[in-house]
Amino acid sequence: METQSLHRGRLIDHIQLVVADLPASRRFYDAVFATLGIPLGGEAESYFWVDELFVSSADSEAATGKLTGRHHLAFQAGDRAMVEAFHKAGLAAGGTDNGAPGERPYHPGYYAAFLLDPDGNNIEAVYHGEARRSAPSVEINFES
Repeated sequence: METQSLHRGRLIDHIQLVVADLPASRRFYDAVFATLGIPLGGEAESYFWVDELFVSSADSEAATGKLTGRHHLAFQAGDRAMVEAFHKAGLAAGGTDNGAPGERPYHPGYYAAFLLDPDGNNIEAVYHGEARRSAPSVEINFES
């Protein structure tokens, strides 16, 4: 098997989803991110954010009044148990099964589960197998 190296945190700054039912999306994302150990970043009446994901209603100042349509987002899980917990919690919080937890043929060790969120976005949790990370995340500090 050839050596593979993955880099995270250098392509996407943030992603915004404009959703039809913000409370339904909030329930779904609160549930799945809790299983992945990712806390809520902040919220207001018309939006919330978690890490690089920003979710708003169509009438939010942060949106242009249009729903964003269907996207595929994949979130990193620390192990297979997190993938399984993500799938179970997402189903309980209004998600629809789009692929039960299991190995996928993308590369050896790729273990993932897929859910459709309340707006039909394909949301994935993936564990890439045993690997060494150079750091758990990239930290950005702004100087005033």
